[in-house]
Amino acid sequence: MSSNTNNTSHVTTPIVLTIAGSDSSGGAGIQADIKAISATGGYACSVITAITAQNTQGVSGILPIPLAMIEQQLDAVFTDLNIQAVKIGMLADSDIITLVANKIKEYKPRYLVIDPVMVATSGDLLLQQSAISTLKKKLLPLADLITPNLPEASALTNSEIPHNHADMLGLVSKLRDIQTKAILLKGGHLESDSESNDLLLLNDNIMELKTKRIDTHNTHGTGCTLSSAIASYLAQGYSIEQATQRGKEYITSAISAADQLNIGCGHGPVNHFFNHDQNRA
Repeated sequence: MSSNTNNTSHVTTPIVLTIAGSDSSGGAGIQADIKAISATGGYACSVITAITAQNTQGVSGILPIPLAMIEQQLDAVFTDLNIQAVKIGMLADSDIITLVANKIKEYKPRYLVIDPVMVATSGDLLLQQSAISTLKKKLLPLADLITPNLPEASALTNSEIPHNHADMLGLVSKLRDIQTKAILLKGGHLESDSESNDLLLLNDNIMELKTKRIDTHNTHGTGCTLSSAIASYLAQGYSIEQATQRGKEYITSAISAADQLNIGCGHGPVNHFFNHDQNRA
């Protein structure tokens, strides 16, 4: 890895790489990742895997980036930047998943957070069905943390989508069959509940992250934002438990402040740059 001759300080910059698709409306994907990483104290770099034509109302087109260009992007950032954490989002197809998995094995970043993006907030399919098995076999086993929502967890385990907290707990044993170090099962889709609680599965332990449900229609990019914030905190030296807790606090505040923005006619984005003090004790 090349050194930066302009760096006269021994301070390590917490560099986070996001590997994901571009959202033309700026609320999710690479754009949300960069905002979340920046807002939580990290430095964001990116590899774009696909271009989407989308807005707050839906996705109207997806164009995967050629494999050779994805590989060039990955090599460019990994051979020059001291990347401490990687967040992976939308990968679109099996070939891209395989390429990214091979590059992760080659460069061995310290932390890997995977948001197994399959379905957009609008309900649009973002990952081809044929690619799910490739994801489970080649990429998820490399992760330190994966962050599925309930529909994604259902797809990964071939199970019914949970409708209540008991159903969520019922998914735990099946999720543990996925060979990955930790899993954050997000409960945001249980809209009938007054709370929006997540389950962090670590070894034999389950840590429940509780928060009140926020009454807002503006939730575009919540999954991207949360996983990126967690990766940012991992790059800053926090443990999985600490980084996840801080990420949960950050996304909760970003959702709480979402209605301060007036973006689009559908599911608007969260407010990444609310008055957030990432250096609190």
